[in-house]
Amino acid sequence: MTNPCILCVAITGSLPTKANNPAVPITVSEQVESTHEAFEAGASIVHAHVRNEDETPSSDPEKFARLKEGLKKHCPGMIIQFSTGGRSGAGQARGGMLPLRPDMASLSVGSNNFPTRVYENPPDLVDWLASEMLTYGVKPEIEAFDLSHILKAREMADKGQLAGTPYVQFVMGVKNAMPVDREVFEFYIKTVHRLFGADAPWCAAGIGQHQITLNEWAIAAGGHARTGLEDNVRLDRDRLAPSNAALIRRAVEICEKNERPVATWQQARAILGLKAA
Repeated sequence: MTNPCILCVAITGSLPTKANNPAVPITVSEQVESTHEAFEAGASIVHAHVRNEDETPSSDPEKFARLKEGLKKHCPGMIIQFSTGGRSGAGQARGGMLPLRPDMASLSVGSNNFPTRVYENPPDLVDWLASEMLTYGVKPEIEAFDLSHILKAREMADKGQLAGTPYVQFVMGVKNAMPVDREVFEFYIKTVHRLFGADAPWCAAGIGQHQITLNEWAIAAGGHARTGLEDNVRLDRDRLAPSNAALIRRAVEICEKNERPVATWQQARAILGLKAA
């Protein structure tokens, strides 16, 4: 294969703490430093949450603003993607950072079960988040926790709620949601190509021990891959990941094994239809 592979680093998330792995970056300065190292290792997208000083999740736009400023300075050209996920806030607070105009933001278009609760994405909130992304020129990454979410993205695109070709990420391995199933994975790819075109880019993320499996499947299948301490704090059963960059370097090795070049930030922007930095 010669098509470049976009590597996304999910640096922090809402759940992992330093008790789980001391390398999890919590403060804005830690996040910038961790992202810079991952950027140099090959990541062209950073998926970012912010935290409070006590490590609890936050949706504070001021924290997102400081993070964006630091990333623009230390990782020039990198695609900045903010999370609008439901663990960091409720209702429209989840989109309070969108006026900052990051390059991208996550968009969950439907609800599903999580390990201990329902991950609620009611239609009116989904519509509002999508409209905010249109208003501020933010490209959504559709988080597909279920097959229906891919079809919902097609419906929203047809209604003009999403600009351009949607970028869909398959999320597999969340307890009580979609398990890691190869036939389902392959059907997801088929569905994206059927609904959005044979050249439509897509990505995949595996949670916990499944991270490396989804990295391998996605890279080998011509898709793009997400890794990072948000989804998985370990290199293997016996070793904690020493950094986000270490997980990116592992994904780079998988790209090399599959003879796929790692996308530069310029290539990633072109593939996703984003403006130049």
